Amino acid sequence: MTTEISFDQGTLVLKGDPSPEITSLPGMKWDSRTRVWRAPACFYREIILALHNRKLPYEDLARNYRREAFPLVKKIVPRPFQQEAMEAWYRHNMRGVVCLPTGAGKTILAVMLIEKVGRPTLIHVPTIDLMQQWHAVLTTYFGREIGLLGGGYKEIAPITVATYDSALLHVADKGNRFAFAIFDECHHLPGEQYRYTAISSLAPFRLGLTATPERSDGLEEQLYQLAGELCYRAEIRSLEGETLAPYEVVTLPVALTEEERLLYEGEREIYLTFLRSERINMGARNGWQQFIWKSSRTPEGRRAFKAYLTQKKLSLAASAKETAVWELLVKHAGDRILIFTQDNETAYRLGRRYLLPVLTHHTRVKEREQFLSAFREGRYPVLVTSKVLNEGVDVPEANVGIIVSGSGSVREHVQRLGRLLRARPGKKAVLYELIAADTGEHFVNQRRRKHDAYQKPGSA
Repeated sequence: MTTEISFDQGTLVLKGDPSPEITSLPGMKWDSRTRVWRAPACFYREIILALHNRKLPYEDLARNYRREAFPLVKKIVPRPFQQEAMEAWYRHNMRGVVCLPTGAGKTILAVMLIEKVGRPTLIHVPTIDLMQQWHAVLTTYFGREIGLLGGGYKEIAPITVATYDSALLHVADKGNRFAFAIFDECHHLPGEQYRYTAISSLAPFRLGLTATPERSDGLEEQLYQLAGELCYRAEIRSLEGETLAPYEVVTLPVALTEEERLLYEGEREIYLTFLRSERINMGARNGWQQFIWKSSRTPEGRRAFKAYLTQKKLSLAASAKETAVWELLVKHAGDRILIFTQDNETAYRLGRRYLLPVLTHHTRVKEREQFLSAFREGRYPVLVTSKVLNEGVDVPEANVGIIVSGSGSVREHVQRLGRLLRARPGKKAVLYELIAADTGEHFVNQRRRKHDAYQKPGSA
């Protein structure tokens, strides 16, 4: 009996009398109400291959795409590492995650693979800025209409760029229209919602792109299940000086004032005393969750949590950091400078004190575009930002970065460094980290620097 396979709201539906070998595949379940077998759409490739290899008759009504040529109108000569990445992806059966530093040409790699795969393609991106950047690059190299999903656009084309949020809204009914799924900044993919953009798509060919696949919650394995195994990785240091600008990372310790020091030590002792009394190990994977839970149960715990916030704020926003920022602005007058902070309050305070443009998630889209355009043109030589420039914004003119404060995330730190590394003739990048001396920020700094990019001579 012929097995009929169809697509229904992000799932595959098998009717007929499929082999027990097929119905036992991962994800296959019997729907007693409709009396059919169902599986998440992401198992499409495995099911089709199994039916084909066992020479079992089937009718494929699931996919709604066909082969299509996407010739390039602008020639691309791949760099050696891009060629290696493409070959590695093909060796992994056209499914896999490619890890390349910011500025190394992940988008161009994807363009070349879209041409070679020759199937309708959906590119997933986390932000509107990235959607627009991808749209511009794809239009340049393919010279054809490129679809957009997100930011008010609902235009579907054989090559379409979508934000993860918009792709999630449409995958239930459009998850069978694309054979090639590209996940940019794919470390977002294991998120509670975003994973369903991959689960509900039947795309047999998948490419994940990121500079840092590792996640603090350890969910990289889910990423590899959804997009394919890590098939190629190039580190920043291996591309420095050729593909990427040469760089150095400098840590500058600053001292707390006497008043700040007294308050810091008092609050930190309250916080640490609570950790010891409750036997909480903040270095453990669930340390933070334990602290949140236990600190919410008693007045002593709530006081300890307040002390934690106070001592953290004192180290992240030490007054001496503002003076250090000014000294670096004077030292690098004429350079293009990005200033990064952990929070909006610090960003706006620096903006007011030194009359600098500030970009946060509160900045309106038109104003944001004006600020970035002015920065690229040199009319604004300095931009202050909390987190919105961590990823997804192309500012190749930037050559100096100042981290006033940040999280302990390795990814965030590498992303901030990456904003400076797009090569330009004669460019040398420098990233400064301002650290409140003799505070917990020192340990945060050490933790987030555990990446190949920082293990080099000259990184103080």
